[in-house]
Amino acid sequence: MQNLFECKVKYTKTDENTGKEKKVTETYLIDAVSFTEAESRLYKEMEMMISGEFIVTGIRKANYTDIFPFDDGDRWFKSKISYVSVDEEAGKEKKISNQILVMANDVKDAWDKIHESMKGMTVDYEINAISESPILDFFPYFKEGGEDIPDNLKPLAEEVVDTDE
Repeated sequence: MQNLFECKVKYTKTDENTGKEKKVTETYLIDAVSFTEAESRLYKEMEMMISGEFIVTGIRKANYTDIFPFDDGDRWFKSKISYVSVDEEAGKEKKISNQILVMANDVKDAWDKIHESMKGMTVDYEINAISESPILDFFPYFKEGGEDIPDNLKPLAEEVVDTDE
């Protein structure tokens, strides 16, 4: 289960076209255990990306149930999807809505990538809305390839299991 935090970072950026400096506030998404860890990890990530001073001006919990990163996309799109779930005990149908984030080039591309990512879902769903998100980048808890996994942890596949019991 991911704990996602939307973080706002304010700094002075040089405009590539005009060369003028302007103050900007950018939004990033980070997977972290707590607000404190989110802020700490964000400072480490931003130090590699931003030269000069910056400040984290806000951190809030994000409510995305799924994130679909695609390497060929250039922007994050927020989408609201809904599906009907049946409460077995009460025998009633309940409409459930979820927010998802998908990396795409435009709304049509986001629509297609959502369908591609959700094709294994066993219930029918509707895409209720797709809009461009202000999020510029997503920092997962562990990067692909395990390069950020601490030394004291290892994948379960490497764990030796005793089957003699």
